[in-house]
Amino acid sequence: MKRIAILGSTGSIGTQALEVIREQKNHFEVEVLTANNNVALLAKQSREFVPNVVVIGNEQKYEELVDALSDLPIKVYAGNSALVDVVSMDSIDMVLTAMVGYAGLEPTIAAIRAKKAIALANKETLVVAGDLITRLALENKTSIIPVDSEHSAIFQCLAGEFSNPIEKIILTASGGPFVSKNVDYLKTVRKTEALKHPNWDMGAKITIDSATMMNKGLEAIEAKWLFDLRPEQIDIIVHQQSIIHSLVQFDDGSMKAQMGLPDMKLPIQYALTYPERLFTNFTRFNFLEYPELTFQKPDFDKFRSLGLAFEAMRRGGNVPCVLNAANEIAVSSFLQEKIGFLEIPEIIEKTMARVCFIDNPDIDNYRECDAEAREIAHEEISVSN
Repeated sequence: MKRIAILGSTGSIGTQALEVIREQKNHFEVEVLTANNNVALLAKQSREFVPNVVVIGNEQKYEELVDALSDLPIKVYAGNSALVDVVSMDSIDMVLTAMVGYAGLEPTIAAIRAKKAIALANKETLVVAGDLITRLALENKTSIIPVDSEHSAIFQCLAGEFSNPIEKIILTASGGPFVSKNVDYLKTVRKTEALKHPNWDMGAKITIDSATMMNKGLEAIEAKWLFDLRPEQIDIIVHQQSIIHSLVQFDDGSMKAQMGLPDMKLPIQYALTYPERLFTNFTRFNFLEYPELTFQKPDFDKFRSLGLAFEAMRRGGNVPCVLNAANEIAVSSFLQEKIGFLEIPEIIEKTMARVCFIDNPDIDNYRECDAEAREIAHEEISVSN
């Protein structure tokens, strides 16, 4: 039995991970569950899986959670410091980091320092501090197994190929709901339209990132660190059917692709069970149901966030951290209907221009840059309004 801690159990990845564990109950035991605000769902999950520990990030909801679980032998904690502390527990074999955004960085660092295997669904951890995270993982001999479907695809394609040189990787993108729309259309887009992803069921923030194609830019930065690549070795291709999840091209010109229906439970299970593959009842892909698989170049002019992410990756240092912080603030403001859809990349670009460059940031630099970038992004939003 592999004992799992799920950071962010009430989100999209967390709930699907629990579906996997439910279906593979002879292989996994839930040791820790955490959430930020959703006490009701966290309590429901805790009653089903009876973890050793649960943590609610919002300290004001601690008593509510304690009351909800008072009849169960579950330890209840609250606050960000508790999140960082619980991942070091001896009883944990693997930590699934499914928190959204910058919030996942410090718990992941703590888990790596505690030498826990990491199933990484929080791409922002590597976007913000890829150099620090990869160095810590190497020093602590800790494995980081990707959960994002695109990075899982590359990881699977590299099985048995780790000593063979990669010429490039190709991350596939659905293109989101606006791939066929023009810029004039995007000027009037509201959040209800942007939240309608054609293929994937994801949380609100990631769905908006997909609509702006920032998600693919963040994935490119994550791939750089996961697979030790240069920016010029990373390509993006729009593949609207989301059947080919990504590809690897080797030095001899041959290519490998990982394919399947768009279902996050498969890469989640692969990360939790690696290197084994367990039987599932998931729906199987049928080529005859998909007679055409199409591919096209991404439009960097229309989806400016994608270009900003590649710029941040090329510049390095603290710039990806600034990019991520500004994007989180801009997306949150769009979801609150404070700014328009096309203002998201504008806020990010202005914030990137105002924060001083740091070539080799440490963890304190990352904390300071994240806070500064958020403050500047809020200022830019205020000015735009």
